Amino acid sequence: MTKSFALSAAAALCLTTSIASAAEPPSQLGQGEGRLDIIAWPGYIERGQTDKAYDWVTEFEKSTGCAVNVKTAATSDEMVSLMAKGGYDLVTASGDASLRLIMGKRVQPINTALIPNWKNIDPRLVKGEWFNLDGKVYGTPYQWGPNLLMYNTKAFPTPPDSWAVLFVKQTLADGKSNQGRVQAYDGPIYIADAALYVKATQPELGITDPYQLTEAQYGAVLKVLRDQHQLIHRYWHDTTVQMSDFKNEGVVAASAWPYQANALKNEGQPIATVFPKEGVTGWADTTMLHADAKHPNCAYQWMNWSLTPKVQGDVAAWFGSLPAVPEGCKASTLLGEKGCETNGFTFFDKIAFWKTPVSQGGKYVPYSRWTQDYIAIMGGR
Repeated sequence: MTKSFALSAAAALCLTTSIASAAEPPSQLGQGEGRLDIIAWPGYIERGQTDKAYDWVTEFEKSTGCAVNVKTAATSDEMVSLMAKGGYDLVTASGDASLRLIMGKRVQPINTALIPNWKNIDPRLVKGEWFNLDGKVYGTPYQWGPNLLMYNTKAFPTPPDSWAVLFVKQTLADGKSNQGRVQAYDGPIYIADAALYVKATQPELGITDPYQLTEAQYGAVLKVLRDQHQLIHRYWHDTTVQMSDFKNEGVVAASAWPYQANALKNEGQPIATVFPKEGVTGWADTTMLHADAKHPNCAYQWMNWSLTPKVQGDVAAWFGSLPAVPEGCKASTLLGEKGCETNGFTFFDKIAFWKTPVSQGGKYVPYSRWTQDYIAIMGGR
């Protein structure tokens, strides 16, 4: 993470009560432009290069003539920064980025009538506040899921039931300290994970929403994060590096996405995940169209393709996520009959989904402060 992200976040969050009128979405589509440039989370758009069974790009390219180019991003701040630079058509934005992209006029509203598969979307997602604003729809839901506690089963013969293993210095079941053996996410939105822990352990503070923190609540959360710093092996943002740390660097517990846990388990590593008693944050990602997209026709075709049940199920199988299309739970042999159940389909109402913290007239600490303070905490300040 760099200071430029902090500046872009601050600029994007000088929010007003309404946004300037965005360009009207098209009423009809034209011929595909032959190319499509997408910013995506690692593992979100696969063409069979890692595993031939996981490929939802090749068929799209053959049927549309749109050559797909993917730029992976490790954090939401990186996605916002890349969208600000331009040159991309779509981004798979999480809820802590989507509002910034809308307010910053980096994305444009879409015409859902041009997306036949819109009807397939999970009704729990279709009106999500992270991509619906002022009666306009800014993108198509892609996948959703929880941020889980991933752990090494040799260090934890009994599964840990609390985020305390990441926040409080302690001796683990293997007789060793957790100091230098745990990881936290390298992103300001991780403050919300700490807020969930504080909500449960300091109920007198009255935290109700981990993304809406008063100054007093915020101060208590920052103290927990500063105390945590001495325990941290690494603040992770690269999934590959985190997996390597679990295999080679002695890391035994961390916040993680299901993607890393699935990959490590597939390699035969002693890895498992748990839904801690304090609750979890999570992400509901949206495929959003750049305000200056050069290939809008290919982009609309991709948004529609991404909502087909088989594609949704295959993505969920690979990433360890949940389909934005419920039919995806039954349409993918890769996901299997119980894949959605395993990945947490019924946990939707228990997840505090990422969203951009806003001040609401000074009532709460805004995201610009989250960014500045978390950078300082990661630096040991």
